[in-house]
Amino acid sequence: MTAAEDELLLREAEKIAHAVGRMFPGLCEVVLHDLRDPAHAVRAIEGSLSGRAPGDPATELGLARIADPDFPDVLQNYPNRFPDGRPAKSTSIGIRNTAGEYVAALCLNLDVSLLGSAAQALTRLAATDGPAPLSETLRARTGDELRALVEEYAAERGHTPRSLPAAAKKDLVRSLKDRGFLELKNAVAALTDLLGISRASVYNYLR
Repeated sequence: MTAAEDELLLREAEKIAHAVGRMFPGLCEVVLHDLRDPAHAVRAIEGSLSGRAPGDPATELGLARIADPDFPDVLQNYPNRFPDGRPAKSTSIGIRNTAGEYVAALCLNLDVSLLGSAAQALTRLAATDGPAPLSETLRARTGDELRALVEEYAAERGHTPRSLPAAAKKDLVRSLKDRGFLELKNAVAALTDLLGISRASVYNYLR
């Protein structure tokens, strides 16, 4: 491959470096290294979180890639650190020419310090205290659901709603109250019909 063709690879990769870096301003640094010139390897940099600039030398990883043709093409999501100590997650992508030689590396360095703070804030936001003294269902009750619960309660005990013993009817009415079903419009009237009892009996059960 000619030097002109190598240069074409670098120019095309430079477009990618700028485009990706501009998608994540302040969060991700994207660096294109020209591995043909390790002393001035930084060809382009977008979102310079490390303080580097075009013309700066290659990193240790870049030098290792230059020295070893068998160096992995992609190193994905390895831990790293910016000069000021902020943690980073990095990915390095080697770019070879048709002769199989490394001519460039596209490197992404994600500032994860901001993400760590956000994760902690979300964890605190999602945290709850101890459980409530009774279970709560965050949905509206319906008359059909009330009827279904009464019939299910009776069936589990081998009865129809009207044939339930008085003690069981009392237990059922109190349970329905605790679960919010007596707040339904006409709930008491529905219970008198389902259980075959008077309104007075319903209120007596609730005392």
